[in-house]
Amino acid sequence: MLNKNVAELLNTQVNKEFYSAYLYLDFANFYEAKGLNGFANWYKIQAQEERDHALLFYQYLHNNNETVTLEAIAKPDVKMEGLIDPLKAGLAHEEYVTELIHTIYAAARDVNDFRTTQFLDWFVKEQGEEETNANDLITKMELFGSDPKGLYMLDNELGTRTYAAPSLTL
Repeated sequence: MLNKNVAELLNTQVNKEFYSAYLYLDFANFYEAKGLNGFANWYKIQAQEERDHALLFYQYLHNNNETVTLEAIAKPDVKMEGLIDPLKAGLAHEEYVTELIHTIYAAARDVNDFRTTQFLDWFVKEQGEEETNANDLITKMELFGSDPKGLYMLDNELGTRTYAAPSLTL
């Protein structure tokens, strides 16, 4: 049986992950409107990943006989004017999600909930990758984004990204 606080934090994370998916779909909308279909593709795949993360937390809670409470998902409110704005907002959001995961991890550790900390180990590693990817996108945009040919090549590169479902076993 999960500790009440840990279960509540995990349930909150389900909803935060669904918000992340909404946020990244909003970024994809922004890039679609700018004609940058590769950037849009990258963020649509990012949205799929976040949705799957939500479902992993959802299933973990159910596997531990917890009921999941789904909340309303807030409308993303990131102000996006320049092409780099979604990238910077994406990094800030991933850093926020990392903090959320660390909070759940600490709460589970404090009550010796080793099963939950083991479950969260994958997310800790995943968040490191997410932050690295977000930083890399910003770096590439800063290097190449002001050059139309560079932006074209970067957009094409991002358009090649394909979706791979997470391989976490519950």
